[in-house]
Amino acid sequence: MNASPDASGVLLDISSAERETGLSKDVLRMWERRYGFPKPGRDDNGERQYAVPEVAKLRAIKRLMDVGMRPGKLVRCTIEELNALGDRRVERHGDEAGPTVEHDLVALLRSHDAVGLQNALANGLMRQGLQRFVLETVPPLNRAIGEAWMRGELQIFEEHLHTEQLKVALRTAINAFPRQSGSPRVLATTFPGEQHGLGLLMVEALLVPEGAHCISLGVQTPLEDIRRAALAHRAEIVALSFSAAFPVRQASEGLATLRRQLPPAVALWAGGEMTRRVRRTLPGVLLIPELAGALAALGGWRAQQAAAGVAT
Repeated sequence: MNASPDASGVLLDISSAERETGLSKDVLRMWERRYGFPKPGRDDNGERQYAVPEVAKLRAIKRLMDVGMRPGKLVRCTIEELNALGDRRVERHGDEAGPTVEHDLVALLRSHDAVGLQNALANGLMRQGLQRFVLETVPPLNRAIGEAWMRGELQIFEEHLHTEQLKVALRTAINAFPRQSGSPRVLATTFPGEQHGLGLLMVEALLVPEGAHCISLGVQTPLEDIRRAALAHRAEIVALSFSAAFPVRQASEGLATLRRQLPPAVALWAGGEMTRRVRRTLPGVLLIPELAGALAALGGWRAQQAAAGVAT
């Protein structure tokens, strides 16, 4: 069965829908089964095809999930209702402050001033220092970018520009620290289907100034490869990042499997928005829903090592 394109005649395959919405292929297929949405057509080869209005609704749902709303209720809303929810979310924050750094950076994105954006991020880092920048500037900046998208002030390519420029700024600042064999050795990555790597970089930016030695595998690493990398690099901690849209059940099952596969002495951390939705205890897994919790977790790990008489 062929999909019905919109007036533009554009149809997107599942890889393009994943890229445009920030929702993994697994999530798109799961929602199709569980909620009956999205409803992609099929091309002559049986591959899914998504119409542009459907992708727009998926993006609106993803944005609202990023601020804590549940997908089960959102999929039943029309795009107009989703946009209204987004507008109300923006109104609650709109009068909190006058002109801010966030507003200035959104303006740079809207004017497509990539050089100005890069300089603004670099200047912010120099003024605040890496850890303060990550804890105090990046979260409200990301929220401001999301709310500007909800108001229709930013396009997806402008969001991508923000993310990439922020990654460059953070990576440059991290690389300025001496690369020494510190402790703990932290292996950082995401599970297959989780393609958002900014959270990993933010955690690394917090831990490296504390003397930790971070080894990043990037995103979407198979569980067996995580296990092998942890052994090869003699990792003392394996840290995983999950965005809000990642399925809780899939994450919980993967974490339980990985916990069984890793040596007992290797700590397993899971952080990010998804972890707020975990309702049961995951034995041997430390959940870190708040970014600043990574520093507390590091302090706790070092205290345990000291109590056990292990040099760090």
